[in-house]
This record gives sequence, C-alpha cells and structure tokens, in this order.
Amino acid sequence: MLKNENGLKRLHHSAAVVKDLSATRAFYTQIVGLPHTATWCEELEGGENYCHAFFSLEDGGALAFFQFASDALYEANKRPENLSSFHHVAFSASESCQQAIEERAQAHNIPTQTIDHGYCSSLYLTDPDGHMVEVTLDNAGALATLSERAQAAEADLERWLSGDYYVNNEIRGDHA
Repeated sequence: MLKNENGLKRLHHSAAVVKDLSATRAFYTQIVGLPHTATWCEELEGGENYCHAFFSLEDGGALAFFQFASDALYEANKRPENLSSFHHVAFSASESCQQAIEERAQAHNIPTQTIDHGYCSSLYLTDPDGHMVEVTLDNAGALATLSERAQAAEADLERWLSGDYYVNNEIRGDHA
C-alpha cells in the first residue's frame, strides 16, 4: 500500500473478545507465528476484571484479545454468530511465511482456504473463537500499479456509489 502523510503512523492494535486466552495464545503463537508480547490485567468500572493479551507484528502493530473473568461479560461482548467472513484481519506475508502458516494449520487440523484475488493470493483460516484470519501474498504486478490505483481511487468509489458496479479488478481474471 502507498504511505500517507496524515500523522497516523501504523495500526497500533486491533482487538477482539475471546473465551479462552490460552487457546487464543496457542493459535496466534504456534499457528500464525506471532510473538506474545504483553498481557495487561485490568478492572472495569464496577469491579469486573478482564485481561488482554497482545501479539505483535514486525512493524510494531499488534492484535489484542480480551478475556473477561465473568462469563456474562463474555456472552455480552463475544463475536456475533452471524458475523460474515468479510469481517476479518489480514496480514501481508512472504510466500514462505504463508506456506508455513498453512502447513502448521493443516498439522493441527485447522481448515484453510486459498483464494487468488488477482492483486493478492490469500490464505484464510479461523481462530478458536471464529475470527477470520487472512494471510496475503501481494501480486508483484498489482504492486506496480499502486500509484495508478491511488490516482483513480476517488473516481472509482464515486462511480460505485452512483450505482455503476463495473468490476475493475482485471488482474483477477474471473471477475468474481
């Protein structure tokens, strides 16, 4: 992606609620390969306790996962059952990293799916709480068009918002 100059440096973290931080830690450290770099245990107003664990990326960003001491708080805040796979976190990776994650997932009987989007090839897998994880390998040809895509971004969005749903991902080929 192209860099911006708006003062936002990087994604600090993205957070989700989980039932079992032990299972979450095993998935993100052993399967995805992220280091567990911090755990913060805190108290909400009203005295309810919770913990959140951070798993870091190379750029310093992280995924954070909350576990509540109270089952009632978990139930009130957990991932909705009907949340589609369009709600997910995606990582950029090398081909060898993507392949290693797929191999570790398969060794632990975690289903995976690979989709070639044209601009990237994506490996999909799901964590113990049903959160979708995407591991992408960028297409070099698509990377070469980043400035062109940036120049057309506003016009492409305005076209879409006006009801012209023309598919502009010619790289994918199947236009699916």
